[in-house]
Amino acid sequence: MTRMTLAEYHALGKTPRNKYKAIRTQAHGIWFDSKAEAEYYCGLKLLERAGEVTAIELQPAFVLLESSPGERGITYRADFRVTYRDGRQEVIDVKGVRTPSYRLKVKLLRSRYPEINFREVGANGK
Repeated sequence: MTRMTLAEYHALGKTPRNKYKAIRTQAHGIWFDSKAEAEYYCGLKLLERAGEVTAIELQPAFVLLESSPGERGITYRADFRVTYRDGRQEVIDVKGVRTPSYRLKVKLLRSRYPEINFREVGANGK
């Protein structure tokens, strides 16, 4: 059995499915990994227009374990880092599926960076 290339798959009019059924969505000219993440970003942009939010950083990365010779490090990449008008910051992750890997990385994040105000938002926005 021969495998089809991605180009051949696209030529059939198909697109690969995300294993968690997330739908890549574009908002404000930016592609997001899920519709929920794009919608949350739109809400943040409204807060920014209202002056409640002063900065929105996309995909901030946090080193959880440094690389060593022969070993790759571990990095956690959140969806957003938001700075509010009062100066406080919040790291936000929009999640539909909480995988074991994700839960472990969040524990490591909270342990290594206790000063970070981390918030997980469900795919339903809560």
